[in-house]
Amino acid sequence: MAGNDSSTGGYLSPAVASPPLEDDALTAIFQQMIVGITALPGNMVRPRWQPNPPKQPEPTVNWCALGIAVQTPDDGPAIIHSGTGDGSDTYIRHEQIDVLASFYGPNAMQNAQLLSDGLAIPQNLEQLKAQDMNSVDTGPIIPAPDLLNEQWIRRYDLTLTFRRKITRTYAVLNILTAQGTVQTDMVTGPISSQ
Repeated sequence: MAGNDSSTGGYLSPAVASPPLEDDALTAIFQQMIVGITALPGNMVRPRWQPNPPKQPEPTVNWCALGIAVQTPDDGPAIIHSGTGDGSDTYIRHEQIDVLASFYGPNAMQNAQLLSDGLAIPQNLEQLKAQDMNSVDTGPIIPAPDLLNEQWIRRYDLTLTFRRKITRTYAVLNILTAQGTVQTDMVTGPISSQ
């Protein structure tokens, strides 16, 4: 998506097609984080909402389902103009991301606690910081057993809250010349800038 510039009028798209990670790529960041902190196998940390959901593992298998539940942008982004070259505006805002992680299996509570505790370790946050994200809160571990085929399946839910910075650049050109008229009660006169 190549952007247009402010000289064209109308809507502007970002000048560079480098959006923050979204969709599957964003889910993959959280999946890798859970795998790294809990030591669950990668194929046992699954995106919650898939087009073709895989078969649910047996009750004796430890695994996790994760999903991005809510993304809430802050009000009032910062917009900073750079006069370098032709000029550009940098748009910066922050957003909160709530991730729901559901742990299943005989060690479900233990894995939920490992993740909750592990997010306090600075080294575990380095990969998130590389994506302009950080952990800001871990919610309570909530038992939420599922009844499946007349059998209770152990499940513990944990909501994780992250904050990330979104930065985009728009081709808002420098004003090179301006003309207009200033009118007051006493004087009317042209103005010009070059």
